[in-house]
Amino acid sequence: MDIDGMGERERELTAWLRLTLTRGVGPATCRDLLAAFGLPERILAQSLGSLARVCGQTTAQALLAEDAEREETVARSLAWAQDASHHVLTLADADYPQQLLQAPDPPPLLFAIGQLATLKRPAVAMVGSRNATAQGQANAEQFAHALSQRGVCVVSGLALGIDAAAHLGALAGEGSTIAVVGTGLDIVYPARNRDLAHRIAQHGLIVSEFALGTRALAANFPRRNRIIAGLAQGTLVVEAALQSGSLITARLAGDLGREVLAIPGSIHSPQSRGCHALIKQGAKLVESASDVLEELRLEAPRDQAFTAPERGDDKPEAESPSPVLSALAGDPVSLDTLAQRTGLDASALMTQLTALELEGRVARLPGGRWQALA
Repeated sequence: MDIDGMGERERELTAWLRLTLTRGVGPATCRDLLAAFGLPERILAQSLGSLARVCGQTTAQALLAEDAEREETVARSLAWAQDASHHVLTLADADYPQQLLQAPDPPPLLFAIGQLATLKRPAVAMVGSRNATAQGQANAEQFAHALSQRGVCVVSGLALGIDAAAHLGALAGEGSTIAVVGTGLDIVYPARNRDLAHRIAQHGLIVSEFALGTRALAANFPRRNRIIAGLAQGTLVVEAALQSGSLITARLAGDLGREVLAIPGSIHSPQSRGCHALIKQGAKLVESASDVLEELRLEAPRDQAFTAPERGDDKPEAESPSPVLSALAGDPVSLDTLAQRTGLDASALMTQLTALELEGRVARLPGGRWQALA
């Protein structure tokens, strides 16, 4: 590839891509080379002997060798990055997420599609089982919706089950969500989430450390979990079996010194045992989005604050009583009873209950019951 006619940014990016796409150069080796020689253009200008002293003879030879397959991927990546919504972030870029830089092994490159401003928001990772229960998915969607409405970005992995529910909930709120995937960004996995991925790309951000063309390999998903944990101030496990990959994400969050939170469930459900194990180990038990906000000390950015709708005159209007609050008058009641009293379906009812809970006007009780607060 002829780099003489390239602009400065394109030359720099070409060097970063060549470095990271070389066989044998993982994040650790890349950091060693950067520490020894500086930016990738200087690394690739070193002699074989100098490189070998840092990364070994085989990797040094690979760095300096002509590699048609690598050059093809470099050219493809540069062309892909011409789209205004496509981004390639390097460790040297100002837009590289600061939260991730605090991790011991940040990816040298991040490929992204969507709104880079999403990376500037306070974030909570939400993870859980792919084989989630209906209640688990409802919890994920409701928590994500409430957090998103408060200006908090929800980070997850675009998998089926809890991940998808979390993304959907966030999109229904303020639309602030990040999906970290284990493939190249020209591939959507699982294919069933293609429409969801397109929505996230429009309103949030999809992120990957893997080069274009990288298919869904089992080894890639534990690697992407460290990015999920690294982008967020804390990780909330919604539902997980004892052998769930979500527990890996929780452990990685703990290793980073980030908070780990978990939603309790039925003692009879295998999908709750991972959460219960985390709670026994010291994870924060949370029952509402308010618990998450309080534990992580997260506040909505000023530009995300809610404002009252404009009125045609300056006369104050009396606040209409909430039908949900009216239905909660008296003793605690179940969701089914509330649905009968209000005529609302479960989804609409939970949206209103979550909002009222965040306002401190209702409380969620054990057994799925709700009660109005004075």
